[in-house]
Amino acid sequence: MPVLRPAVLMLAALVALPALALEVRQSVEVAAAPERVWQAIGEFCSIAEWHPAVARCAAGEQDGAALRTLTTVDGAVLVERRVQHSEEGMSYSYQIVESPLPVADYEATLAVMDSAGGSMITWSGEFAAAGAPDAEAQAVIEDLYAAGLAALRERLR
Repeated sequence: MPVLRPAVLMLAALVALPALALEVRQSVEVAAAPERVWQAIGEFCSIAEWHPAVARCAAGEQDGAALRTLTTVDGAVLVERRVQHSEEGMSYSYQIVESPLPVADYEATLAVMDSAGGSMITWSGEFAAAGAPDAEAQAVIEDLYAAGLAALRERLR
């Protein structure tokens, strides 16, 4: 029977570990009251009205869950499922069902909170890289969040 060296055992253990989730969390303060902000972003398909990368949003439903099919300005199509929605908490969470983005197991939350003089909008997500290095996948999501939050800051001043 061969003797396994400690280094081989450690390597085998590392290979067996699941990929760690990547996280992106970005926030922006706006002067508008939380209720006004939530009115602008709380509807699941309203993203087409404020995110510069989204040209169209088609609302749907599957197994009782809200779906949105987003078409980007460059023609890419994403399908997302809402998994949580709270009018009182002014937040919703969603998962990507289909997407050309280099991510898997993506779940994100968009939330509005009261902040001195206005509102804090926070967009946070967890995911694994898929088909691209971690840094590239993370940069794609960071850029999407930054563009959307910048547009909201401009729209809700």
